[in-house]
Amino acid sequence: MNADLEGPDRRAALTRDIIERTGIDEAAIEAFVRAFYAAARTDASIGPKFDGVIDWEAHVARITCFWRSVALMTGDYHGQPMQAHAHLRLEPAHFARWLSLFEEVARARFTPEGAEHMLDRARRIARSLEMGLIPLDLPALGKAAAGRAG
Repeated sequence: MNADLEGPDRRAALTRDIIERTGIDEAAIEAFVRAFYAAARTDASIGPKFDGVIDWEAHVARITCFWRSVALMTGDYHGQPMQAHAHLRLEPAHFARWLSLFEEVARARFTPEGAEHMLDRARRIARSLEMGLIPLDLPALGKAAAGRAG
C-alpha cells in the first residue's frame, strides 16, 4: 500500500488490502449479517432483545453498513451504537452469548483469516458496549472511608 495516499484514496487502499487478505467483501458481510441475525433472533438468550425491531430490512441495511465500516474501514456508518443499545437492559451473559453465536456464524461463513478479522472487531465492540452499558457493581464507601476519600 502506498503510504503517500490520504483521505478517500487511503481508505480505499485499506479496504482493498483487507478484502485481499481476508476474502471479506461487501456481499460477504451482508450474507453474514443475514445469517447471524437469523440465528440470533431465534436464540433463547438474545432473541427477545430483537423483538422491538419493526423493519428487519432497514435493520439489516443499517447493521450491514456498520460492519462494512468496521470490517472494511469504509467509513460509511455514522450511527451511535451505544445509544441504540441503551434501552435493551443487557447483562454480561447477553454479550457472552452474542459473541459465541457471532463466532459460530463467522467461522462457518468466512475463511479462517476472515473469521479472525471479524472476531477481533466483534470482541472489541462487545467489550466497549458492555463497559459502556453495564454499570460496575462497586461496593459503596462507608462513612469513614468516604470522609478520608474527600
